[in-house]
Amino acid sequence: MKALYGALEQGKVGIFESPTGTGKSLSLICGALSWLRDYEERRKQETAALLQEGEAVLSTPSTLCSPPPQASSAVCSSAEPDWITDFVQKKAERDLVSKLKEDELKRKKREERLEMIRNNVQLKYAMKRKSCEEDEAFKLLQLSKEGQVDPEEEEEEEQLIIAEYESDDESKTKSKSYAGEDDKDDDLVEEHVTKIYYCSRTHSQLAQFVHEVQKSPFSKDIGLVTLGSRQNLCINEEVLRLGSIQRINDRCLELQKNKHEKPRQEEGAKRKRGAAAGVCPYVGASALQHLRDELLGAVHDIEQLLSLGRETRACPYYAARLAIPPAQLVVLPYQTVLHEATRRASGVQLKGQILIIDEAHNLSDTLSCIHSAELTGAQLCRAHSQLTQYSERYKSRLKAKNLVYIKQILFVLEGLVRALGGKVGQNPQSQTTQPGKELLTINNFLFKAQIDNINLFKLQRYFEKSLISRKLCGFMEKYAGTGVTPHTQTNSQAQSSNKENRRTEGLNRYLQTLQNSQLTASVPSADQQGSVEAEKVLSASPMMQVEGFFKALTNSNTDGRVVIHRQGALSESSVKFLLLNPAVHFAQVLKECRAVIIAGGTMQPVSDFKQELLFSAGVGEERIAEFSCGHVIPPENILPLVLCSGPAGQELEFTFQNRDTPRMMDETGRVLSNLCNVVPGGVVCFFPSYEYSRQIVSHWEASGTLARLANKKKIFQEPKKANQVEKVLGEFSRCIQRCAVDGGGLSGALLFSVVGGKMSEGINFSDDLGRCIVMVGMPYPNIKSLELQEKMSYLDKHLPHSGGGRSPGQALIENLCMKAVNQSIGRAIRHRGDYASIVLCDRRYSRPATLSKLPSWIRAQTSTHTTFGPAFANLRKFFMAKKQKQQAA
Repeated sequence: MKALYGALEQGKVGIFESPTGTGKSLSLICGALSWLRDYEERRKQETAALLQEGEAVLSTPSTLCSPPPQASSAVCSSAEPDWITDFVQKKAERDLVSKLKEDELKRKKREERLEMIRNNVQLKYAMKRKSCEEDEAFKLLQLSKEGQVDPEEEEEEEQLIIAEYESDDESKTKSKSYAGEDDKDDDLVEEHVTKIYYCSRTHSQLAQFVHEVQKSPFSKDIGLVTLGSRQNLCINEEVLRLGSIQRINDRCLELQKNKHEKPRQEEGAKRKRGAAAGVCPYVGASALQHLRDELLGAVHDIEQLLSLGRETRACPYYAARLAIPPAQLVVLPYQTVLHEATRRASGVQLKGQILIIDEAHNLSDTLSCIHSAELTGAQLCRAHSQLTQYSERYKSRLKAKNLVYIKQILFVLEGLVRALGGKVGQNPQSQTTQPGKELLTINNFLFKAQIDNINLFKLQRYFEKSLISRKLCGFMEKYAGTGVTPHTQTNSQAQSSNKENRRTEGLNRYLQTLQNSQLTASVPSADQQGSVEAEKVLSASPMMQVEGFFKALTNSNTDGRVVIHRQGALSESSVKFLLLNPAVHFAQVLKECRAVIIAGGTMQPVSDFKQELLFSAGVGEERIAEFSCGHVIPPENILPLVLCSGPAGQELEFTFQNRDTPRMMDETGRVLSNLCNVVPGGVVCFFPSYEYSRQIVSHWEASGTLARLANKKKIFQEPKKANQVEKVLGEFSRCIQRCAVDGGGLSGALLFSVVGGKMSEGINFSDDLGRCIVMVGMPYPNIKSLELQEKMSYLDKHLPHSGGGRSPGQALIENLCMKAVNQSIGRAIRHRGDYASIVLCDRRYSRPATLSKLPSWIRAQTSTHTTFGPAFANLRKFFMAKKQKQQAA
């Protein structure tokens, strides 16, 4: 906490490593909030001193403006500039004092309001009663509307048509109109106070952090807000039923637009009578303000936030965003803070603030993934087909400028499909392509696709301003099943279907509703539900992904590459934008923030992290602070071993050439068999890849090794589907618990897992679930991968070579491997009283350079054994000592 406090005070970039179970979250909370409290107190004192000094200066009469009466006119004229200087100085001082007074008044008002919210229970009950009354009124209104049929659909149709796009320059009119409309809610907008942004990978990790804050001594005095996606925070059932994130976002934005829109009437046009466009009932200004105040009054997790939103009939998503400026601690996912557009849209301002990034071991990969984009041949063909149908339907109502841009988008889509070796207007599944991979610079890719004559920057601006992706999504939702097809159709089919569309539209829609009512009457099976979901995904417009790909292309040039991957069928082939230098996007974050704390349970190896993300972003060594603490467990509770050979004397070196040999697989089986004889409870064995795991288990099955292992421990394997992980873990855990009571010959369970798989991160193998972690081989990434080769050559070109003679590209390979190893072995030993052994089965782990990349608390206890006997003896002794200690207790 002391190191954290110092890093925040000095505005540093801190790299903090603290193993799981050492109280990392609570230390981050207490250290950071202590600094924030002291900082606010200092600012308060400084402001009071400045106010006092300013008022004293203003109250002192000036002598510059009163020249003595005996002074000549010449003296008066020469003194004139002093009069002006004095006036300007006085005005500046008056302005400063008034600003300080204003800021102080705002701060006091904010503190008084929060105090009132925390203490005034009557106000809460009054607001709750009012919201219940509004709820009843809304339900009555809904019931009265039932059965009404909208005679005109013209207004709904208008929403699908792109507004007039006059200029290639960025139009100010739209932003101005929205700004004007939002002025009504000015009372909701506040200045940003100094705050801490805390971000992590998953919502469960964020929820865990919030629970730690609730237990801390700061819970009563801190204004905390948790941000999430609309999918996680929406309480409007009508919107939630849409299922996919894209549809939920689009519908929500459409409802907000309806809220702000004023009825417009063109000259000479007769207004059509019909039902008003839908507005979300949860975005009333007073309800949002009340929910915002509730959020700031006490610490709430997402579940509590949703309950509060339903009680007050206010949207938790928008209330949380409104609470950002006055909040002192904002908890949010990685993507919201690391992606500039998302950051801007969420109202997150980093200027002069504190950012804590937890679980940051994969920060570099996360940044690369967030700013990369991929499109399949099937998506490109669907986007082209849907946009063609859209332009055909509305060509008489679209302005000329819109039609020009739509033609340009269609031309670019054709070029991208052509680069994959296919043609638009034909079924992508029936089109074959020559398998292969190609990696190009952005300029070379544009030439290859023959779209270098198109200004992608203008096209990207058009996507943003016209909202064409959203319009196309609405178009596909409205007309699915009425002759408009989500998939590719041939030109003749398109022409004939367009002619028939309007004639049969009403009948088709009626038949569709009948079909839907029949479907809802029966409960579909799991397989049917899966196919329905797949169909939903297919029918949705992929134009959003196309827009994302264009954005990636226009964001980066020298740091970006495009990978064309042809896989036999056009539908399976893909074009992918690859970001080689994630520091480009991280640099802005580092520049804006007062201090950035990068924390994790395992941050080793730190050297590549600093080089790739910090030095490349322009951060000097003097601004970086490093801190690593050992585990809270006593040294005798961990036994890390490096095995250089097996029981039969076979050297263990799982290189790509050696690992497939029968003798190597047999020796691995013997190692595991011996370990299972002495290790109680659970053993988790990590293989370097899914393919090798399948291969070695098949070999053991044929040789009888698997049966011998099954006699000692029940065998489980990592499932292929992510939704089955919980089930397998539950069975694994129950089996170990049963064996502890009455094993009947079994001493526990053995789980086969894969490095970088579903069980190598975020899974807790504490106590008997993970008494031994076995690493089979070293999980080096595929060196033949085009993307990896390009990344290596990029690093070799742009980063300095290390003193050991290894190039940055070679160091990347080693570091990727050891990062994955550290994450996997970190699944065990999760609290102070836990104990486990870690067995690294590969001679190469004994190299000093490799050992140095292990976490310090593991490295200090690691012993290397050239023969199996002494290692096995140590292992037996370790578990015997633990058993005796437990029996004595």
